[in-house]
Amino acid sequence: MSYLLEGLNPEQRAAVTTTEGPLLVIAGAGSGKTRVIVHRIAYLLDQGLARPEQILAVTFTNKAALEMKERVHQLVPASRRRGELLISTFHSFCVRALRRHLDRFGGAYTRDFTIYDADDQGRLVKACLKELGLDDKKYPPRAMQYGISAAKNRGETPETLPPSSDPKRDALIKTFRLYERRLAAANALDFDDLLLLTVRLLRRFQDVADDYNDRFRYILIDEYQDTNPPQLNLARLLTQQRQNLCAVGDPDQSIYKFRAADIRNILDFERHYPKAKTIILAQNYRSTKTILDAANAVIRNNRARPNKDLATRNAAGEPIRCFVAANAEEEADFIVREIIAWQRRHEHLRPEETRAAILYRTNAQSRLFEEACRRRLLPYVLVGGFSFYERAEIKDALAYLRLLLNPHDDAAFDRVVNVPPRGVGKSTLEALAARAGADSVSRWTAMTRLLEEGGLSARALTGLTNFASLIASLQRLLDAARLADLVSAVVTRSGYADLLEQEGTLEAEGRKQNLEELVSAAAEADERGERLREFLDRAALVADTDDLVENARVTLMTIHSAKGLEFPLVFVAGLEEGLLPHARVAQDEDDLEEERRLFYVAVTRAKRQLYLTQAERRRVYGNEVATDPSRFLDEIPEALMTVQSGAGTAARRADDGRPSLKPPAKIGAQRLTKPKPAAAQGAGRDAPASAAGGLRVGDRVEHATYGAGQIVRVADGKLDIAFPGRGIKRFVAEAAPLTKIARK
Repeated sequence: MSYLLEGLNPEQRAAVTTTEGPLLVIAGAGSGKTRVIVHRIAYLLDQGLARPEQILAVTFTNKAALEMKERVHQLVPASRRRGELLISTFHSFCVRALRRHLDRFGGAYTRDFTIYDADDQGRLVKACLKELGLDDKKYPPRAMQYGISAAKNRGETPETLPPSSDPKRDALIKTFRLYERRLAAANALDFDDLLLLTVRLLRRFQDVADDYNDRFRYILIDEYQDTNPPQLNLARLLTQQRQNLCAVGDPDQSIYKFRAADIRNILDFERHYPKAKTIILAQNYRSTKTILDAANAVIRNNRARPNKDLATRNAAGEPIRCFVAANAEEEADFIVREIIAWQRRHEHLRPEETRAAILYRTNAQSRLFEEACRRRLLPYVLVGGFSFYERAEIKDALAYLRLLLNPHDDAAFDRVVNVPPRGVGKSTLEALAARAGADSVSRWTAMTRLLEEGGLSARALTGLTNFASLIASLQRLLDAARLADLVSAVVTRSGYADLLEQEGTLEAEGRKQNLEELVSAAAEADERGERLREFLDRAALVADTDDLVENARVTLMTIHSAKGLEFPLVFVAGLEEGLLPHARVAQDEDDLEEERRLFYVAVTRAKRQLYLTQAERRRVYGNEVATDPSRFLDEIPEALMTVQSGAGTAARRADDGRPSLKPPAKIGAQRLTKPKPAAAQGAGRDAPASAAGGLRVGDRVEHATYGAGQIVRVADGKLDIAFPGRGIKRFVAEAAPLTKIARK
């Protein structure tokens, strides 16, 4: 038996050694998924079934890809891994393919294309709305950006979208059409294009598809439940000749529908690959039996899942602790005090065995936890804030570097043409944009034409001439200079360093240090043998969690960011209707199942101790409103939990008089149905309110779409109602479809 199979359980061993044909590995939380993938790659190399360059492993973060590669190198002797082992993200793989073959399409795009991140896309959408004369308040740029991305992931183009009489739909189509033209003029691709164009490349050019099919004998895809339609198409195109595809994932952890992930990809794997074998990894090595029993009890309520339960040989451990706080401030303070006390009680353990995580549904919830940590001098790391490559000064420096390779990159041009200030004012920028739009060219080309024709103010002429000269002088360094020297030259010659020096503030000093760190990052890239294009690609594809500090004693993060991680101590906060599950799922059962999977992911991050917390009242737009406990709490057996309430709570009581987190009857599974007419609802509710005179500030009401809310203002025949997770909605009192909830 190969040494690579030692220590694996029977199911893990089967997943490693079943090498031929399509294989689906359903890997439950904490079941050793990464270990199986790493050992499978090592086994293929060790048994001589493939050379390194004949294996492709795809995952969703650069961090996971790097970890896998390092672990394979530890397992396999250097003599067996001569050649390039490609372990990458989907987007990184697509960039590699398009850098080689994009010019096969002809037209405006070249291999030196720029990658537009979400911020670049947002700026371009805003510019398109302005050029089209569309009001960005009526047509919010973020909504338009999301609509374009959603259309692309459905495989639609501006030409295939049918005309619409709906003003919003019509505005989306017009913006989409101009957005695509501006991308082409800038020789730029957004994140969706990376996938879609690679799929189109493999479909249109059979010789390219054959080349990749010949090269990759074995393909592994991690987190298969998070794949979207283009990623599914890519996998199928790469396995046309051989079907040695190993898909690893867990339908119970599919939580990225908002990124177009489709759970059907993993549920329908055997339909896509009729000869597929399925292996289930259900033995959990992470959590206590109590935590797993709770997770199993919750997720069984979902329909779209395989019939599996996690099992463990670990001890039962401590009960799950539930806490009902009077308000969100008390919830945050309780959590921080418990972390401090828990870590003090376990000071005899290694620091990594006492790490804690505070998990929440939305980024906005982090503020109170940050403030509580600061008050009690508890060091913490926040995941999901500005990562290094999202900081303004770093994006400015990278924009200069992007222009050196692609002067037609409009997003980069707009970002730095007047940074630092060089006399290029608003009217000049508008003239550039108008000329670019009229001639259907990039900002750079429009600038060149305006400089040749004249007609600009003396100040603008000087500023643009100096800018063009700066870019030209820096471009002359591309072939000769080390990458670190090039980055340093950008920072100094642009005047950015002098600007920060003259500012002389503490913030400016911090920004200078960040730019120095960018030079250091470039030096590391030099050591890896990277050129500028590879360095920029790496920066563009970095993810939030790639910056995660793994040894942090306390980590604050959303549940989405926590997937794939584990912590000895976990707090899942804000377990209220409207937050988790989120308010927008109230009428959609598929969305509710995804919210339940999100809760399941949160629960299964915990190794030793799990806390579930809820606030009875929470501020919404400055007004404190009452909340209802999350329905998911009702799905955990009472025997697994202990419940306590904070000072000043009016916590619901169980039959034995103890505090209860259980939601009232109206919050249960029936929440998916619309409220019944008042006559059918029985006692406990008033008739639907039809006039402001019958309702007062503080009254609780229920709306068919938004759920339960609280009236925070009554004036001029209108009602302002705060719905947890949905904000404040205004209704005309006489027409509002509301049902008053009687006070208890």
